[in-house]
Amino acid sequence: MPPVAVPAGSVERAWEFFRKIGSPKFHVAPMVDQSELAFRLLCRRHGATAAYTPMLHSRLSVDTPKYLEEHFTTCDIDRPLFAQFCANDPATLLRAAQLVQERCDAVDLNLGCPQRIARKGRYGAFLMDDLPLIERLVSALSTSLAVPVTCKIRIFPELQRTLEYARMLQAAGCSILAVHGRTRDQKRARDTRADWDAIKAVREAVDIPVLANGNVRTLADVHACMDYTGAVGVMSAEALLEDPALFAPSRLTPEGARRPTEGCELLLEYLELTATHSTPFRMIRGHAFSMLGDWLTEFTDLRDRMNDYGLDEARLKEIAEEMQQRINSLGRDHPVPKLSARQLARAEMEESKRAAVEGQQRESDALQEMETKRDVAVAAASC
Repeated sequence: MPPVAVPAGSVERAWEFFRKIGSPKFHVAPMVDQSELAFRLLCRRHGATAAYTPMLHSRLSVDTPKYLEEHFTTCDIDRPLFAQFCANDPATLLRAAQLVQERCDAVDLNLGCPQRIARKGRYGAFLMDDLPLIERLVSALSTSLAVPVTCKIRIFPELQRTLEYARMLQAAGCSILAVHGRTRDQKRARDTRADWDAIKAVREAVDIPVLANGNVRTLADVHACMDYTGAVGVMSAEALLEDPALFAPSRLTPEGARRPTEGCELLLEYLELTATHSTPFRMIRGHAFSMLGDWLTEFTDLRDRMNDYGLDEARLKEIAEEMQQRINSLGRDHPVPKLSARQLARAEMEESKRAAVEGQQRESDALQEMETKRDVAVAAASC
């Protein structure tokens, strides 16, 4: 890739924007069906200083108003907020971004999703095969939106390609670059450690603010990552799902260490937020499994109740309260699993598969509805 010139003043504007939103260090990552408003607010209560929306499909956002109405919700205290879109068409992406630009601080382009559905839809990390298209997508936003454009990427196996990629994004108008230190093929975070050296190299290669993503399980990890890479902030996903208070300053003190019942307490607090901020139950249920975590391997009867078709928020609250009482009565701070490692792995795989199938089906249904409306409109116009 030939060198690209950085537009005059763009770097200064990027840093001005970063300072304007408070130079946030602790970011809630964009997660499909998991970084919704109620969860973002919970994380903000416990130390998060910025957050991303769930990934929004640009074409569905433009053509299906109900889709955007469900997936993009916010409120006055939900700031700074980055609205993330996946896209492969500059015009569609711009139209989608314009629908939300007055209710967020920046629009983020998803260039990091490595899942099969992203391959099928030709978005996320699979756009890495077409860098000129990525450049057009970023440029379309940076030259036409009222808010800055940011990007979240994965790295190439070759460091030099990653650095050229990052410089191109900066030149195209990206104001903040979040770097996940894994390649597109490294889908499972637990299988491969993120490459902090690559993140550090990107930070040294560009002049705009860089966020680091990967290998963060504790607040101590957050600070270690920032110190090592020089990134201005850290983005967390899976670890934050398990511990929404990950960014709480007290986590660095012995007194602030995670208590055995804290997952139950955080879930109950989250349910209070969902009572105020309407949240699809599939999202609530997913968060409940993450927050209650390993204790479900001991209290398998509660896990079974969480898999009941009749589960609702009231019953979920009862489960969290019952688990809290049981843990307090144990006199120990760790679960004793009743499930074997193989059984637990199988259960987690089935849960992950179920969530993936549901996600793909929702997107397929929405696309089908959109195409049906389009066919009806074309038929009506030809009459």
